[in-house]
Formats: sequence, structure tokens, C-alpha cells
Amino acid sequence: MGTPRIGVAALGGTIAMTSETGRGVTPTLDAQDLVAAVPRLEEVAEITATTVVTRPSASVTSADLAAVVDWAGERVDGGAVGVVVTQGTDSIEETAYWLDLHWDRPEPLVVTGAMRSPATPGADGPANLLAAALTATSTVARDRGVLVVMNDEVHAAAEVLKGRSSHPDAFVSRPFGPLGFLEEERLHLRAPGRRHRSLPTAKGATPPSVALLQTHVDDTGEVLDMLVGAGHRGVVIAGFGVGHVPQRMVGSVQRALDAGMLVVVATRAGDGPTHEASYGYAGSEVDLLARGVIQAGWLHPRKARVLLAELLRQDADADLVAEEFARRGSAG
Repeated sequence: MGTPRIGVAALGGTIAMTSETGRGVTPTLDAQDLVAAVPRLEEVAEITATTVVTRPSASVTSADLAAVVDWAGERVDGGAVGVVVTQGTDSIEETAYWLDLHWDRPEPLVVTGAMRSPATPGADGPANLLAAALTATSTVARDRGVLVVMNDEVHAAAEVLKGRSSHPDAFVSRPFGPLGFLEEERLHLRAPGRRHRSLPTAKGATPPSVALLQTHVDDTGEVLDMLVGAGHRGVVIAGFGVGHVPQRMVGSVQRALDAGMLVVVATRAGDGPTHEASYGYAGSEVDLLARGVIQAGWLHPRKARVLLAELLRQDADADLVAEEFARRGSAG
């Protein structure tokens, strides 16, 4: 059997950033540069390298990601056994989930990056790219959707979070932990989870205005009222505990619902799901559900915002949105 083929697409980010002094780095390297910097990568796979954009990760757009989905599909149609996307780490937890919502192939789509730039001692980009390539070529990674590979750990796109602003071990998956690891350049994954249907990629559609709002002590709902006045189509509220908002905010939530805005409540706690029937006071999950608020389940608030925006881009109604959150926000 010959050497497997994969595609590598570059979007910029720290993995592609340089400077003359090693400080104040900016994205300058293209996909060919990144591939050339990895020892023995040519032994792992025959690679086609493509630069999609060269941006810091906070500036990556859904239009860039739609271009990645098209590119990845073309590579797979051309015989690639998997694809790798390199980008900045700051937005991976959102971009990887966006890609996962739209990737409908069994071949692995693997996202990776670097916490240390090539100009830094101990740069981790080459090792992460090698691990991502090994994952993309592995039959074990098929039918897993989009995976994030960092620091020899493999994470599901729906669960991965950047748990620390810096350091190579910044990425975590809460609460269930990584899907697996690479040991001696072999991929080891736990039992596969359930895959969900992919969503169509809306070509050229303007991203819907969906806000992410974290509630807090003394929150009166004033900011939510401003979002309603600005014409937002949806909002994800990162609520207290298992999905609560302050009693003083309930009126604003109701006004948002009455205005036709879709309101989703996630937990700001970092671990654990929202509940459905534990608490019954004003602003609790029971009260909010009765008003028509949708609970995010196990989805992190940032994942929930990506999902709500993509469903609204498809003009999904409230019933379909609730159905998708119930399905994708479950642990099983």
C-alpha cells in the first residue's frame, strides 16, 4: 500500500507567526513553510499544502471556514484520506465546532495550531502538525467528525475548550476529557460518540446577529434590552449554575422572546449541563423553559452561540432550534 495522501490548509495564527526579534510576532508563514518545518512529515503522508488565508485567529470568519469546507471536500474527492487545518488557537473552540457542524464526510478533518510561535524556544507547531497528520491518516479517526489535536491530545470539536491563555497544555475537554492521545506516533481513541447530521453551508449568507451575553450579580437585563432594540435574531445567555438568570432579568428575557428573538441559556460554570426540572423560582430553568427559553444542555456558551447562529442562518424556527439543542447538547 502506498503513502496516504492528506491535505494541509493554513489559516494563519501563532503557528505561522514570526518576527525578527521573537516578540510582537505576526502571521507571515504559508502552508508550504509550515509543512517544510516538520521533520519526517513526508514519511507520514503525501501532502498537498494550501494557504486559505493568513490571519490571527480572532479575525477568522465564517466565510473563511466555508472556504475550508469546500477545500477539504475537494481534497477528499481527489483521494485524500483526511485533511488538516492549521490556525490560531484563540478561536479554535469556536471554529472547530463550526466546521464540525458542516463536515459531512467520514474522513477526518483535524484542526491544530501552536501555543508558541516558530520564533520561540520550544515551539510546538511542528510537533502538533505531525500529530495532526498522523491523526488524519488513521482509520481509527474516521467517522469522528472534526477533531482538535494539540499537545498529543485529541479532542472532539463539540467539547474542546481553551482552558488557559498560554502554555502548550492549554486545551481541555470538559467534563469528559480528551477523546484520546498519540503515543509513539500511534492514535488511541476511546469509544466513538454519536455523530449528528451536518448542516448545509449557506454560500454568501450574511452571518445572523447572535449575541453571547454573560449574566452576573445585579444584572437587570438592560444589556439584553439593548440587543432586542438593535435587532439581534438570537442570544445565548451564559447563566448561573444549571441555567439561571437573576429575577430582575426575567422581564428582559420575556421582552426578547416577545420580540421574536430566540433565547438560549447555557451555564457559565465551565463544567456540567443545564437542568430542566430542579428549580422552580423566577429566573430558574423551570421558569425559563415555560417561557420558551431553550436550554443548551452540555454545550459550552461559546459552542451554543455557534450552533444558534448556524441554525438561524438556515432560517430554522424555534421548534427546530430546540430540537437541535436537545440532540447536540446531550451527553450521549
